[in-house]
Amino acid sequence: MKQYRLSFIMLAIFEAVAISLWLTKDNIFYLFNFSYIGLSISLGVFLFIKKFKYARRIVQLLVGLYMLIYLGLICQENMQIEGFWYYLFTGAFEAATIHYAVAKIFGPLIFGRGWCGYACWTAMVLDFLPYKVPKEPRKKIGWIRYITFAASLIFVLALFLAKVGNIERIMFWAFVIGNIVYYAVGIALAFAFKDNRAFCKYICPITVFLKPMSYFSVIRIKCDKEKCVSCGKCKQVCPMNVDVTDNSRKRLNGTECILCNECVRNCPKKAL
Repeated sequence: MKQYRLSFIMLAIFEAVAISLWLTKDNIFYLFNFSYIGLSISLGVFLFIKKFKYARRIVQLLVGLYMLIYLGLICQENMQIEGFWYYLFTGAFEAATIHYAVAKIFGPLIFGRGWCGYACWTAMVLDFLPYKVPKEPRKKIGWIRYITFAASLIFVLALFLAKVGNIERIMFWAFVIGNIVYYAVGIALAFAFKDNRAFCKYICPITVFLKPMSYFSVIRIKCDKEKCVSCGKCKQVCPMNVDVTDNSRKRLNGTECILCNECVRNCPKKAL
């Protein structure tokens, strides 16, 4: 059973969060929400261990569609960064703020950029595109993410300063329109740069939260130097251009690893 340890650990973490929020917030929704996400992720880890080819894609669809369709469109919760700023400014520790605390601010201390690899509803669509392995060198335009990050903050702040009425309704439409824009830009960049994850590397504002916390991540891809033969296959298949042969936390693009395990799957010597 030791090989399934990570699956049980992930389930235990999310169940602890689910039960804690259920009891402290007196809202059974949180028990359902985090139990569902925890079960989905644990299932994905289990299927990966069983060497099922589409394990990660199953988790992406289970979690991504749940958050996009159920939480976003049906419950009308803005789960994007604008919603986080909105609830933060209203002082409500609810939906989006809890989601960001668990998945994107403190959670990455444990599972790094796992959100990007297994739960992001934007990447869920982009990963269906044909450029799963980058065809061109990485561009030096990552600074754009800080502009989109600032723009999201300024947008919500302006609504509050202008005392605009019915902001919650505006947040819902910001979620709808924002997703359409994200998908359009993400797909355009994927074809322009021949890289499915171009949007994640250069535009996504969420990475401003994710990158610094991921530096200290407990769960990481590590290389057994004694087994490694420096064939370079891990670097060739990595969608985020991470040098996983370097075990240092300062490794090239180290805070960009989405734990997709493509490097692990393709390593001929099982060194990762």
